[in-house]
Order: sequence, then structure tokens, then C-alpha cells
Amino acid sequence: MTTISTLANLPNLRPDLVDIPSEAKLAPVGGMNHPPRILLLYGSLRERSFSRFLTFEAARILEHFGAEVKIFDPLELPMAGSVLDTHPKVVELRELCLWSEGQVWCSPERHGAVTAVMKNQIDWIPLEMGAIRPSQGRTLAVMQVCGGSQSFNVVNTLRLLGRWMRMFTIPNQSSVPMAYKEFDEDGRMKPSAYYDRVVDVMEELVKFTLLTRGRVDYLTDRYSERNERARKAIDRQLQKI
Repeated sequence: MTTISTLANLPNLRPDLVDIPSEAKLAPVGGMNHPPRILLLYGSLRERSFSRFLTFEAARILEHFGAEVKIFDPLELPMAGSVLDTHPKVVELRELCLWSEGQVWCSPERHGAVTAVMKNQIDWIPLEMGAIRPSQGRTLAVMQVCGGSQSFNVVNTLRLLGRWMRMFTIPNQSSVPMAYKEFDEDGRMKPSAYYDRVVDVMEELVKFTLLTRGRVDYLTDRYSERNERARKAIDRQLQKI
């Protein structure tokens, strides 16, 4: 058996900046007695939008699980970069992101990808707003509706985007094929295995949101960023000499 000396083999590591994870450090911080706050985004502006119908169905299920939900209406949200970020719809979206502890993203599939409506909303959410990160550490559930046979192109893309936005995307997901068959005239989802999967996804989202909240600052604290802050502090001290 070969024994490896950790310190001897990590010459580039700064021991003073290394955090050794433990269960004690994962204890929740602060009083968290309010319902989980979930923001839902959908990716269509059509009057009879199945992604909107699925989003509202998910919202009803989340409320049943005790969550507080808010749904952003993407109508009249300008294209990213076309107006200042002081536009009322942009401000509304960003404030909702800051309010949220978890999110649900639901898009139709168009040309094998997410719609422009969906991507535009995500593009308006910055990785950083000064010292604030509107998306980092939020939980995320992804869903899609399909006009034809079942596909996973959209949920896969949404997972990629969620990772890029530094969100905790839950393992479960929902893809509803031939969505026009799955909703009644009032936009309510019919009983089916697809409906059951949506319940599964929302249940899992609430669980993961409860599991991570009060721990997000610790879960998203990174060695590389601590190291960068330390270097900048040294640079500031040198500039004063």
C-alpha cells in the first residue's frame, strides 16, 4: 500500500485558506421559518401556451407543498442589451431572482433548443450585481413541453444554463410530449404519468430548497475566491507602502 503525504504533494495549496468540510459547518445559519420562495419562469408568449399551463400547474403543486410562489410574465421584457437595466421589467425580474430561494424554468422546444423568450429572461439575470449574485446558490428545477414526441434537448440546455448561473439543479426533471393532448380547454393538466412526474419534480425541488437554505453561503464559498481575495488584500497593502 502506498501512503500519500497530503501536504508534501500539494505545494501549490495555501493551508491557511483551505476549508475542510464537516457536518457541523453545514448547520443552517439564521432563522428560516418562512415558506420556501420559488420563482417560476416560462418560455412562450402565445395565448394558449403549454409551457405557461405547465408552469401554473407546477405553481399549484408547489403551493400545496407549502411554498410561496411567484411567476414572472415575460411579456414586454425587452431583448437583453436593447435597453438599460433600469427598465421596469428588467428590475422586476432581477428583484424576483433576489427574492427567490429556488426556481423553476419551463420552455417549449423550438428548433431543438430553448425559445428566445426563455433565453432572454436568463440573459437578463447577471452573475453578479456588485457583491450580490442573483442566481448563485438557488435551487433549480427544469421542465419542457414538446409539440411531438418526447425530447430532452431543452431540459439538457436548461441544466447547462443553470450550472453556468451557479445554481443547484435538482436531479429530477419533466418533459411532456405532445403537450396539446395533456391539457384540457381550461389549461389544466390531465391525470397521467407525466402529471405524476411534475409532482415528483416539485416535491424534490422543495426538499432540496429546504436542505440548502441557510447553508448557501457556506456551500458556495470557494477556495479559489478566498485565494483571490487574499492576493488582492496583499496588493492593497503593498500599494500603501
